[in-house]
Amino acid sequence: MQDNPDVLALIDGYPEDLRLALKKLRSLIVDTAERTGDAGRLVETLKWGQPSYLTERPKTGTTIRIDRDTSGTGDYALYVSCQSSLVSEWRGLFPTLTYGGDRSVHFKTSEGFPEEELRAMIVMALTYHSRKQGTGSKQTGFREAKSRSAV
Repeated sequence: MQDNPDVLALIDGYPEDLRLALKKLRSLIVDTAERTGDAGRLVETLKWGQPSYLTERPKTGTTIRIDRDTSGTGDYALYVSCQSSLVSEWRGLFPTLTYGGDRSVHFKTSEGFPEEELRAMIVMALTYHSRKQGTGSKQTGFREAKSRSAV
């Protein structure tokens, strides 16, 4: 993935704790995409003023956005399309996390970073359309992410 200077400038403009959390989440998205063969090349851009990550290959995944959480639920969040079933799937797999409607999962900078769960969510988002069409991996995102993180 090629770094987008506008995304990096936006993240660098946040307070230190938020900046570090978003950079860690960004790195996890990039690393997970590289380990997820079904995802293909990742593109970084700004959508709705938020750092956004999508697959270059059409009809593979859905856009992942990350940003500060302005809802008051947490400090930062990972967002996906509210038209997808992803957040509903995540609620079933990871019921202890904090969700915002059908489009986001929220985190506090003062709490631990749920890397295993986030990696699974990222795999599921980056392969969302290919999994629905049956052209992607048949494993669940959670199992796939666990096996790939062990590599």
